Amino acid sequence: MTVAANAKSARSEWRVAVGGEETSAVFEPAETAEGAVFVCAHGAGGNMNDKGILQLSKELRSRGIAVVRFNFLYKEKGSGRPDPMPRLTDCITAVVARTREEIKPRILIIGGRSMGGRAASMLAADGFDCDGLLLLAYPLHPPGKPEKLRDAHLPAIKVPVICFSGTRDPFCTPALMEEALKRVKTGWDMHWVEGADHSFHVLKSSGKTDAQVMDEIGKAAQQWVLRLPA
Repeated sequence: MTVAANAKSARSEWRVAVGGEETSAVFEPAETAEGAVFVCAHGAGGNMNDKGILQLSKELRSRGIAVVRFNFLYKEKGSGRPDPMPRLTDCITAVVARTREEIKPRILIIGGRSMGGRAASMLAADGFDCDGLLLLAYPLHPPGKPEKLRDAHLPAIKVPVICFSGTRDPFCTPALMEEALKRVKTGWDMHWVEGADHSFHVLKSSGKTDAQVMDEIGKAAQQWVLRLPA
C-alpha cells in the first residue's frame, strides 16, 4: 500500500482552482514509508495552518500517512463566516482532484476536523470516490442543542469510517452518537477519547496529556489505514 512513486512526492504548495476562485493547499509526504494520502479539511474557526491541524498532520505523517492541508474559500479570503455546504464540498472536491493529479495515490482518504469532517462526510454519503473517511470531533449537534442532530446522511455512507470524538465534546454527546450509529451500515470505527473536549484537550486530572491524546489518535488511525483495501 504505497503512494505512486514519482518526482512529485516531495512537499509542495498548490494554488487550487475552485470554480472561479482559488485557494491554498499544501501536500506533505509521510516521514516514514508512504501509505495513504489524507485530504484534511479544517474546522469552522480554524484554517490549514492552525495548531490542531498542524499537530494532526505531523502525527499522521510520522505514521506513514501523507497529508494534504487546504483552506476553504471563506478562510482563504480572511472571512470568519463559513461558506454554505455546497461551496465547502466543492472545495474538497477540487482539492481531491488536484491531489489525484499531482500525487496519484493508491489510497485516498477524505475527512477533517468538525465542520470540515462533516462536509467530507456529506460527500461520502453522496457516493464520492474515496477509500475511507477520517473524522475528528464530528459536530453531531450544536452545543446545548442535542435535538438538532446532523446525522440524517450518515446511513448513506458506504466507505470505511474512523471517527474520533472526546467524551467532553459539547458538539457530540456520546449516547446520541452511539444511537445514531445503530443506523449506519458501513464499517464505522468509533474511537472515544476519554476526557477530551472538542479540541482534544484533556484536563490534568485525566492523567493524560494532549500529546498523549494525539499519539492515541495517530496509533488508531494508522491501524485503521492498514486495514483498508489496497
